[in-house]
Amino acid sequence: METLEPILAQHPFLAGLKKEYMDLVVGCASNVRVNADDLFFHEGDEADKFYIVRSGKIVVEMHVPGKGGVGIQTLSDGDVLGWSWLFPPYKWHFDARALELTRAIALDGKCLRNKCENDTGLGYELLKRFSQVMENRISSMRIQLLDMYGEK
Repeated sequence: METLEPILAQHPFLAGLKKEYMDLVVGCASNVRVNADDLFFHEGDEADKFYIVRSGKIVVEMHVPGKGGVGIQTLSDGDVLGWSWLFPPYKWHFDARALELTRAIALDGKCLRNKCENDTGLGYELLKRFSQVMENRISSMRIQLLDMYGEK
């Protein structure tokens, strides 16, 4: 039986992770397929996974009164989606919807949290990697806000 280990080991997000940690991560991984216009997750629901996008496009949306869902970011091949599984109360803060057929690797957040509790080295490695993802997203959002609200 093939595992997702070779794919995950080559992904930049997990590249260089110790073999013992990779084995733990792979145990929480599964392939998913999300059709166009279907949700990966909905704001307020339990945040129980994160995703490594293999192919497709996803829009992260926030609800704006009077406007409905407004796209704040588009993710595609190679991107990482979701970090709310890391932080209590483990609820999604946005919606994420597939713009086209999207294939991803889902990583079970509860499974990973339990493994991180038992192996703080794994927890530290994942937290460092997610911190970088968050920093990149915040920088991107800052640029978008400057474009929208900057002086003309």
